[in-house]
Amino acid sequence: MPYQLTEEQRQVYRETSIRSQLRKIELLQRHAETTVRRRLPTARLDPNTLMPGILPHGLTALSLFSGGGGLDLGFDRSGFEHVASYEVLDICAQTLKANRPHWAVNGGAAGDVINAGWRRYRGVDIVHGGPPCQPFSIAGRQEGANDPRNMWPQFVRCVLEVRPRAFVAENVPGLLDDKFAEFVTENILVPLSGRYTIKRFVLSADEFGVPQARKRVFFVGFRNRREANRFTVPERTHGEGHGLMPQNTARHSIGLAPIGFDSVVPTLRSGFTGPRKTTSVVNSKASMIAWNRLEIWPHGVQTTREQAAIYPPENGHHRLSAADCGIFQGFPEQWKFEGAAYQVLGQIGNSVCPPVAYAVAKHVAVALGAIE
Repeated sequence: MPYQLTEEQRQVYRETSIRSQLRKIELLQRHAETTVRRRLPTARLDPNTLMPGILPHGLTALSLFSGGGGLDLGFDRSGFEHVASYEVLDICAQTLKANRPHWAVNGGAAGDVINAGWRRYRGVDIVHGGPPCQPFSIAGRQEGANDPRNMWPQFVRCVLEVRPRAFVAENVPGLLDDKFAEFVTENILVPLSGRYTIKRFVLSADEFGVPQARKRVFFVGFRNRREANRFTVPERTHGEGHGLMPQNTARHSIGLAPIGFDSVVPTLRSGFTGPRKTTSVVNSKASMIAWNRLEIWPHGVQTTREQAAIYPPENGHHRLSAADCGIFQGFPEQWKFEGAAYQVLGQIGNSVCPPVAYAVAKHVAVALGAIE
C-alpha cells in the first residue's frame, strides 16, 4: 500500500528535494575534481580475496536470469566454463558483455527465457539462476504463483530439457514461508524430485566476508544420488568462533575513518524498475537507524566516489557511491556496471553476492568430483 501523506507532509518533501538539488548544484560548481581527489577514501576490502581463483576444471555452466552477474562471476571464479547467459534486461546484458567480452550473452528479446529452446544445451554440467524474487519478497507483495514475474516454471523447464548433472537456484528466504509451501512443492519439488535429489538451505552473506546483512535461500539439485550425498552446505568463513576470519564491516571495507562503531550494512534495496528511478539503497524505514549509526548516507547514491565526495549530505555523513555499494554486495571494483546510477544500483541489489555464489559453486564442483 502506498504511503498516505498529508498535504503538509508533501510540502515538506518538496521543499527538502528543492533545497537538496540547489545545494548539489552549488557544490558541484564550487569544487574542482582535483580538490576532492585528495580526500577520497580508498577501499580496504577487495572481494577478489573472498573468491580465490580456481583453475578451470572442465565443468560447464549455463546461466539464466543473469542480471548484473553475481552467480556468473561466482561460478567463473570457481573454475566453471561459461556456456551462455540469458538476461531479458538489455542494460544487464551490456554489463556482462563489458566485463567478459568472450562470453555468449543473450540480452533483451534474445535473453527472454520464455521463448528459449534449451535442448541444444544438453551436455552442460550446471544450470544456475535466480528467478525473479519479487513474487516471494515482502517488497514485491508476495503474490507467488499469481505474480506474472514468477519465472520458476521456466527455470524448471530449462533443467528438464537440458538435463544437467546439477542445478543451483537462488531466491529470497520468503520463499520458504509456510504460505509458499504448496507453491514450492508443486512448482519445484514435484517436477524435479523424480530426476534430481534436491537440497535447500539459507546462507548469510556476512558469514562469507560480505559486509552486508543479507540472507538468501538456495536450491541445489543433483541427477546422481551419490554426487548429491557428497555435497555439503558451505560453512561460514567469517564471524566469531574458532578458525573463522573476522567479519568485514562497512566503514572499514570502504575505507572510512573509525568512529567507534562499525558493522555490516542492512540489506541493500533490490528494486530495479519503477517510476521514481530511485538512487536510494534503503529497503525499510527501520534500516535507517543502522545507516545513521554507521554515519553513512544511503540516499542519492552517486555514480563515482568523486561525485559523492563533492556532494556530502547536510548531516555530514558519508554519501555512498556505486563503487561502495558494489563492495557491500561483494563485487570487485574491476567489475564495472553499465547504465545510469539507478540502473547500476538495481543490478547490484538484484544480484547474488558473488562470494556466496562462489562458495556454493565450489561445493558443487567438489560433489561432482572436479576438485577436492
